[in-house]
Amino acid sequence: MKKKSVLFISITFLFVLVGCANNTEQSTEDIKSMIQDYSTDQLTASSASVTATQLTVENDDTQENYDLPEEEFFVSIAPYINETHPCTFHSLTGCQGELVNKPFDIYIEDMDGNVVFDDTIESFDNGFLDVWLPRDQEFKVMITYGDKQAVSTISTFENDPTCITTMQLM
Repeated sequence: MKKKSVLFISITFLFVLVGCANNTEQSTEDIKSMIQDYSTDQLTASSASVTATQLTVENDDTQENYDLPEEEFFVSIAPYINETHPCTFHSLTGCQGELVNKPFDIYIEDMDGNVVFDDTIESFDNGFLDVWLPRDQEFKVMITYGDKQAVSTISTFENDPTCITTMQLM
């Protein structure tokens, strides 16, 4: 009887571990999806912002903090021509960029010249472009809009900004 109990508990424990592993994977996708939904106004909150390590959502008297993926870094970029604002950590519910719903060619490579991102994406209603990059690296970012271009180096270390509002298109 004891052997059956031990076997049952062991199997149950393994199922719990496997279930937790799947939840962790799902949790990462859920967090990325939440950020996407706040960026596109599919979710609303009094305040939602992203630091290098956390998504913070505030509603009325409650605040929820969600850890970001360990291997990926969230960056939101607002390329501009004439108007910008200072920003360190992106406010998903408050930051407003100049160029709303516009197509941009985004090219990002690491310092070894490896292409990390190369695509055309449209800015959101808030004028920002969201990108997930590998953590703890530096990148060369080139953004093209029509005949204008901005080039900058950004990094994805623990204390780096998630809000890039310094890329003026010239």
